[in-house]
Amino acid sequence: MRPGYAFWVSFLIVLMIVSVVAQAEEPALPAGLEPVGKSSSEPALPVGLEPSLPAGLDSVGERTQEPALPSGLEPALPEGLGAAPFNEENDSASALRKESPLQFHGFWDVRAGSRITSDPAQAKDATLGEMRLQLKTDKDWDRVFIEFTGDALFDAIEERARIDLRQLRLTWTPVESLDIRIGRQVLTWGTGDMLFINDLFPKDWRSYFSGRDVEYLKAPSNAARIGWFNEIMNVEVVYTPRFNPDRYITGKRFSYFSPMHGKTVGRKQQVHTIEPDDWFDNDEIAVRLYRNLGSAQLALYGYSGYWKSPGGMQLFPSRAIFPKLRVYGASIRGALGKGIANLEFGYYDSYQDRSGSSPFINNSEIRFLAGYEREIGHEFTAGIQYYLEYMQQYKAYKKTLPFFMKARDRDRHLITLRLTKQLLQQNLILSLFAYASPSDSDSYLRPNVSYKINDNWTVDFGGNIFMGRQRHTFFGQFEDNTNVYAGARVAF
Repeated sequence: MRPGYAFWVSFLIVLMIVSVVAQAEEPALPAGLEPVGKSSSEPALPVGLEPSLPAGLDSVGERTQEPALPSGLEPALPEGLGAAPFNEENDSASALRKESPLQFHGFWDVRAGSRITSDPAQAKDATLGEMRLQLKTDKDWDRVFIEFTGDALFDAIEERARIDLRQLRLTWTPVESLDIRIGRQVLTWGTGDMLFINDLFPKDWRSYFSGRDVEYLKAPSNAARIGWFNEIMNVEVVYTPRFNPDRYITGKRFSYFSPMHGKTVGRKQQVHTIEPDDWFDNDEIAVRLYRNLGSAQLALYGYSGYWKSPGGMQLFPSRAIFPKLRVYGASIRGALGKGIANLEFGYYDSYQDRSGSSPFINNSEIRFLAGYEREIGHEFTAGIQYYLEYMQQYKAYKKTLPFFMKARDRDRHLITLRLTKQLLQQNLILSLFAYASPSDSDSYLRPNVSYKINDNWTVDFGGNIFMGRQRHTFFGQFEDNTNVYAGARVAF
């Protein structure tokens, strides 16, 4: 089946399933009788802001000054502010907290996934097989707050265990308007839903393509973050003393298209890189200025560092490199009609080769994003985005491109669609996130079904479906990596 047809057929099938289920639901209650936060007239909060991201990507404890959330989506109040008073002396949980200086919580997660067809560039069909234990805790002393999140992981495919420290940071608030956060932390900002322009913090694409929980798309950074909050303009500065790259595709588990080989390669031709890794010399700095204008939020961004995934090539010896990069951008996000809209812009200044005369360094680019999300039915939301990458100095790029390398288009257009339906008192969630590129003639579908069995147990299953007419396009190169997965999680 041609990629374009497969995309629309899959989309129509999902729509029909959702429509049938929606018709079988109980009719909506009259106005005023619905539970708080479930009124279909309220716009759904879109995914992709920093501070606001898809479920699981939020950084717990982040101080923000965002527009008010729609009713029912407000964060929970601190203990004691949202419930009837209680006698702490007689409260067993309080007594337990007094006995122990730290209280741990977290989850146990088991996942497995496999390709639906064999990949000749990989030795195994399995793409995911792991057990993960996550522990979280925090402690505060007046103006100082410490947070810890760590994962112990056993990978059955690689047959090894490892520790992934997600967060170990100290927050100091010397005055009410100033936060200083130092340590390992997950950072995020921008307005895109699974599309990133001014969010130049590391991403974990291996997790995203394999079926791990969406929270793992955001990789941690070792950084210092300073936030100054005032009535004129809020300021955030993030300093990373040593470059933190993306966890990018290397060929170890997922195949990719190699321009040097002219074909899709995998485990035997893994990406070898030269990473800038000197402390305080190969550093990064990111700045965000933002304020609310009525119901909208306006932000300005700046970044100085490196391309987060390999953005160039050294021929002898053959190594992928990370050229220097500066990014300047802006965004606005706010209510529009019955939904929420966002616009974001970024200029990628690849200043090691501004003339575009080197085919082995990424050219400078202009990137643009426009999105809109709203509720289109009872507990049924939809979001759509348009994204553009426009290459600078395209004539110079074409002129110097080696004959054995395929040229990319000057304009890369991308459209995304998110559909989310909640059923059975929000315990069952059906979702589809789809990417489609008219310019590349390729697409990527992420269907998922999640069911909350009780307060502790959740199961889910889904897929990562790649399609493309040509092997050298971004999603087309991953066609042999199409996989399905399933997972179970118990929280404690």
